[in-house]
Amino acid sequence: MSIAELPFTDTERGADPVPESAADRPAHGLDDLRAWVDEIAALTEPDEVVWYDGSLREADRLTKLLVAEGKLIRLNPEWRPNSFLARTDPGDVARVEDRTFICSDDEQDAGPTNNWREPSTMRAELREVFAGSMRGRTLYVVPFSMGPVGGPISQLGVQLTDSAYVAVSLGTMTRVTDDVLALIDAGAPWVATVHSVGYPLVDDHDHRRDDVAWPCNETKYIVQFPETREIWSYGSGYGGNAILAKKCFALRIASVMARDEGWLAEHMLIVKVTSPEGRAYHLAAAFPSACGKTNLAMLRPSIPGWTVETIGDDIAWLRQGPDGRLRAINPEAGFFGVAPGTGPSTNATAVDTLWGNTIFTNVALRDDGDVWWEGLTEQPPAHLIDWRGEDWTPDSGRPAAHPNSRFTVSAAQCPAIADDWDAFDGVPIDAILFGGRRATNVPLVSQARDWRHGVFLGATISSEQTAAAEGTVGELRRDPFAMLPFCGYNMADHWGHWLAVGEKLGGDAPAVFQVNWFRKGDDGSYLWPGFAENARVIEWIVRRIEGEAGAVQTPIGRLPIADELDLDGLDLAPDAVDALFRVDQDSWLAECDLTEEFFDRFGGRVPPALRAELASLRYHLR
Repeated sequence: MSIAELPFTDTERGADPVPESAADRPAHGLDDLRAWVDEIAALTEPDEVVWYDGSLREADRLTKLLVAEGKLIRLNPEWRPNSFLARTDPGDVARVEDRTFICSDDEQDAGPTNNWREPSTMRAELREVFAGSMRGRTLYVVPFSMGPVGGPISQLGVQLTDSAYVAVSLGTMTRVTDDVLALIDAGAPWVATVHSVGYPLVDDHDHRRDDVAWPCNETKYIVQFPETREIWSYGSGYGGNAILAKKCFALRIASVMARDEGWLAEHMLIVKVTSPEGRAYHLAAAFPSACGKTNLAMLRPSIPGWTVETIGDDIAWLRQGPDGRLRAINPEAGFFGVAPGTGPSTNATAVDTLWGNTIFTNVALRDDGDVWWEGLTEQPPAHLIDWRGEDWTPDSGRPAAHPNSRFTVSAAQCPAIADDWDAFDGVPIDAILFGGRRATNVPLVSQARDWRHGVFLGATISSEQTAAAEGTVGELRRDPFAMLPFCGYNMADHWGHWLAVGEKLGGDAPAVFQVNWFRKGDDGSYLWPGFAENARVIEWIVRRIEGEAGAVQTPIGRLPIADELDLDGLDLAPDAVDALFRVDQDSWLAECDLTEEFFDRFGGRVPPALRAELASLRYHLR
């Protein structure tokens, strides 16, 4: 079969017309899966095809293979048993948002915040670059479940990849098991994902080329086809671009599935909070990448009697349960966390999680065979091998670990993991939090007046840029619902979908709050200590849920009554509390103008309810 004849044009995996919604998708069994694998193998021309079963035995085999090939460095087992260091190409260290495409049938469905390409044109480009891309390599077939296998909120997927590193990482980040194949054989639908580093080891003349430790291609594509539930990734070995179950499936494709089926796929952590009285609550929170999500997900409260347990640190899928309440799962099985800034004083739980069985990417290597990154210890070692493989000392004038270096580890290994983190039906959500990095304006904590106001807060999140994405670090950018790089359809329609979900939930809808740990004083210093002390804010949120804490009504939401926020023992500046909750009329009116400009990007697709919220905010400020 020629490349031009491969059925990747206007039909789903060459079988049926593109369905109008996920509910119309035909179920496909193992025969369809095998046929699809054969088609991709014919296109990419690997030396062999290996079905990865996710077992410890197979993971051990592949990590040994990667070590032998120089693609992983085995760490000193005395310090990090069964752990490894990976280094990516210096030009392949973060998500490539300018090469990430949403190829919906209608350009307007992608919206102004996504890169759109016409689907058939993009498919033609992909056929060109994928042709022969796996020559000399192995194609790994990785069937996986996002969420508990067979659960009511869970979904299935299959990734084809020529990277053993990706296959092993998928075994940590998802549930890779033969039970997934059994469900597919029984007719369960699945999302099709294909990945290649774009570095064939055999050229067109059958000449084998010298391999490099972490190959990639200068040409990169991260492509989502929402209508047919497909993902194609080419040219990158970095986790966020290559582990397609993560952002590509769990957010970009899943958000479209959620829109079509009436649920939510969100960039949110989930925690279980237990009060001194023994009452448990579940909170979901949306923060942009590298803005403290993992720290909050693994919070060790500074105030006595409170406990916080981890359910998920990055992604939440939320669906209304039979009892009418919004229930959530963490669809992932592992953590893919940012290493720099993670240390005993900021996130002791994460440090304890990484004792072993971990793959570190782009951190520094110590002389004793352990790893190090900025923030792990107060004093750096006298000598390291940095993330590029070069000698490093504290006088080198450059970071030893890349600012977006990562760790990949099983969630079950976290010492703070909740006993219901893997609940088959999910956990009931009592409150939803939105937050970002704001040096001004946004108070430490506020409560939305109702669900509609809460959607307005989520739609107007803005945050300072971090190293996890492309752009100027420190630059302020809008990141509604912390989903700007991850929503698989028009963001304004996403806000409308949230409003619709709220209408279905009615009186069972969770309370909505906004938090900001990063407000600064006039001298540029942080007003709030953050980290473990954020438990004091969580305490007020829980007391609001219980109806035991009061609030002051302001134009931007409900703020705590000053003496009801536990500040005992904090060494705050004399005017810090006032500054943390100051609502400056002129600054907020200017913010309203910026919000209107942002809404105008979406034209008539912005829900009228959010335009009304903006008008109400202006009115009450004046």
